[in-house]
Amino acid sequence: MAETRRRIVEAAVELHTSVGPARTAIAAIAERAGVQRHTVYAHFPDRVSLFRACSAHWRERHPFPDLSHVETIELPEERLRAGLGALYGWYERVEQDLALFLRDADAVPPGLQAEDAQRYAFLVATLARGWPRRAPVRAAIGHSAEFETWRSLCRRHRLSRRAAVDSMVSLAASV
Repeated sequence: MAETRRRIVEAAVELHTSVGPARTAIAAIAERAGVQRHTVYAHFPDRVSLFRACSAHWRERHPFPDLSHVETIELPEERLRAGLGALYGWYERVEQDLALFLRDADAVPPGLQAEDAQRYAFLVATLARGWPRRAPVRAAIGHSAEFETWRSLCRRHRLSRRAAVDSMVSLAASV
């Protein structure tokens, strides 16, 4: 049973990261896993349980960067620089998957979206520690941590990771 469950989760993750969660049908998951649709439902009776298993599997394979070293950096600009550097490096590694997940965000159960929002809020709070508590500064730091900000700077405008980080640190320091 554990092997069947693993095959179903891996099949779902493969489809989520190739066609996107919104375009992944249970029938396609079953076919890719080599099982019947009812077997998928026997292991995952609802979308939330399937998405939770897929998210856990994906995160295990692509862990969010460990930012514990960043939390110990006292100077706010250096903490932001180190945190964004690690975050942008992770974005580079998981770009295609995140682009599909973002495109299909409406297909993700709300509970899982809340977990991602909490992780993001903690990240931004860590990066913002020591900066002035004015709304524009917090907004600039929050904006700098967004996947779409990284994509715009590094993909559309062809900045290097370092140049993108430097630009965002300068933005935060200027408001």
